[in-house]
Amino acid sequence: MASTDETGQLGQQASPFGAQPPTPPAGHGAGQGARMPRWLPRAMILALALVGLFQLGSWAFHQLTGLLINILIAFFAALAIEPAVSRMASRGVRRGLATFLVFIGLVIAIAGFVTLLGSMLAGQIIKIVEDFPNYLDSVISWVNAHFHTDLKRVDVQEGLLRSDWLRNYVRNSATGVLDVSAQVLGGLFQLLMITLFAFYFAADGPRLRRALCSVLPPARQVEVLRAWEIAVDKTGGYLYSRGLMAFISGVAHYVLLEILNVPYAPVLAVWVGLVSQFIPTIGTYLAGALPMLIAFTVDPWYALWVLGFVVLYQQFENYVLQPKLTAKTVDIHPAVAFGSVVAGTALLGAVGALIAIPAVATLQAFLGAYVKRYDVTDDPRVQGHRGRGTGVLARLRGLLAGRRGAGTDDSAPSAEEPEPGSGSSSGEGSTPA
Repeated sequence: MASTDETGQLGQQASPFGAQPPTPPAGHGAGQGARMPRWLPRAMILALALVGLFQLGSWAFHQLTGLLINILIAFFAALAIEPAVSRMASRGVRRGLATFLVFIGLVIAIAGFVTLLGSMLAGQIIKIVEDFPNYLDSVISWVNAHFHTDLKRVDVQEGLLRSDWLRNYVRNSATGVLDVSAQVLGGLFQLLMITLFAFYFAADGPRLRRALCSVLPPARQVEVLRAWEIAVDKTGGYLYSRGLMAFISGVAHYVLLEILNVPYAPVLAVWVGLVSQFIPTIGTYLAGALPMLIAFTVDPWYALWVLGFVVLYQQFENYVLQPKLTAKTVDIHPAVAFGSVVAGTALLGAVGALIAIPAVATLQAFLGAYVKRYDVTDDPRVQGHRGRGTGVLARLRGLLAGRRGAGTDDSAPSAEEPEPGSGSSSGEGSTPA
């Protein structure tokens, strides 16, 4: 066998082209493979740009969340007053003037109610402050009589005035005046913003619908207009149901307050009806706090009666009244209504709880047109009637009946086996003919 060097020389001599091509220098091929592709820098720049745009959009969305929520509230407020504005516009009133008149009527009603309630509340607070020494004397007398103590009103007042709790409360209240003022001004600014947006949405409703439909094909325009009409109907139905429940709640509480001879019963009844229905979840208890305070000025036991009635009426409203009225006016299942309120509260707080039911009702009614429905079979199981033998009790009953039948057959005498001593056997005892 030839050596390796000889084999290489023979291979070079056997080359058909004569000379062997030059061997590339070491590392040249590795350099070409390690070079960055031309598309990679552009992809990196595009990815960084997309990440930056996403961060900028997220930041802008978080900054504009308050504005978007205010616009959403204004839109539903405009949908609520749309029937009244459209009715006035159909009678020849300019749409802008009709919207202005509706808003003026709402502002006058709300301002009058707040003014009357504020004057009543101020008078009752003054009365409570004036009668506080008498209440304190009655409480001290009750404590001394039942616990055999020797308390005096002067000692209690001095101890209260010199307590650290009162000093800290006054100090914190003094430092928090500016924060409260800023919150009040911010709330007024938000209310003004919502009012302006609602006014523009209601006054320029036809123009807004025309501008929205102008960028859509004709088939989509019909769907948008139908969705808009459904939203107006469902929002109006929701407000109608809330207004009806507020009326029922006000009447019920008015009867109770009149029986207890609590002053300002009509105003307190209106307060309970409105606050309990338009402030979700805790509105009933916030509304019941004021009648309890006024009833306490008459008799402390009356406050307990009002508290008990508020709790009982809340249960009646949640489980009997609200599901029926909401299902009839908004046309959604009570469980769906309750779930939508919970979901709206989790997403947007009190605002979400207010607009959740009309929004879900609108979506359900709009999507209902695209769901194909079929005739339901006459199977009794559709109505909840199960066939005989399909239930567990029916199966157990059949099994027991089978066991009883088997026991009866085993205990009965067989027709083929005669009883002993009957003489019918062909064995012993048979007499030959």
